[in-house]
Amino acid sequence: MPLGTVDRTPPPFFKQGPSALSKLLVLSAIAALLMVVDAKRQWAEPVRQVVATAIYPLQWLALQPLHAARWSGQYLGSLQAAQQEAAQARAELVRQAQRAAIVEHLSQENRELRALLGMQERLPTGAQGAQILYELPDPFSRKVVINLGQRDGVQPGSAVMDGYGVLGQVTRVYPATSEVTLLVDRQQAIPVINTRTGQRSLAYGMPGGRLELRFESVNTETEAGDVLTTSGIDGVYPPGLPVATVVHVSATGGSGFARIEAEPMARMDNTLHVLVVAPAGRPRLPGNDTPTEARP
Repeated sequence: MPLGTVDRTPPPFFKQGPSALSKLLVLSAIAALLMVVDAKRQWAEPVRQVVATAIYPLQWLALQPLHAARWSGQYLGSLQAAQQEAAQARAELVRQAQRAAIVEHLSQENRELRALLGMQERLPTGAQGAQILYELPDPFSRKVVINLGQRDGVQPGSAVMDGYGVLGQVTRVYPATSEVTLLVDRQQAIPVINTRTGQRSLAYGMPGGRLELRFESVNTETEAGDVLTTSGIDGVYPPGLPVATVVHVSATGGSGFARIEAEPMARMDNTLHVLVVAPAGRPRLPGNDTPTEARP
């Protein structure tokens, strides 16, 4: 090659083959031909099965995140629904318990009022209904306060009853309220008579919510199960009011007296409605602004 001339032909390394478009057309034609032949002859089916079997683990792994996300969403949704149902069930249980408590309270109050009505019909003297407001916080006595006082005609010494028996005695009267000492108070005593034997005695309050009959001989005829009522000999309690039932009779060593315990018929701890019975043979006291007291 003479100097000064430039060879215009490309070297073999840079020689160009078929164009890209030509390759695309040829390959497309081959692919179309193979598709037509496979559609009629199913020649590529074994190949597809082998390829599908080979790539199945990869497909399974690729789908696991999707399945996990879907399962997590379902679990969280179910958990939230279960929590909501549990909360609704607890709320409904509380409502049912409240309704049951209200029904039980109303039923108990209805029983008390019916018992009071029946007791009032058997009383020999007049009586008026009252409600216990609270119990005095004194560990050495058993006293309650009722919502009737001097302006309501309550008199000191009046017997207070629930629907089952004598509960106590009015020992202090204020203009709008009254203080009632329960029979089981250690400072309280009530004259009683044994309805079976006719024997009279005094019943004293004692610790433990019971009454004690003192100074009865060891040869007493009193037995467990005997019913005690007010004797009326003191002129304070009307006669015939139910007081207690004898539950224990035993001899005390060396004293010559029997130990007799009785269970009050009145409900000392869970009574709300009571009757205030006017003292037998005692005139009504004039009202004043100072509290008055009565001895048991």
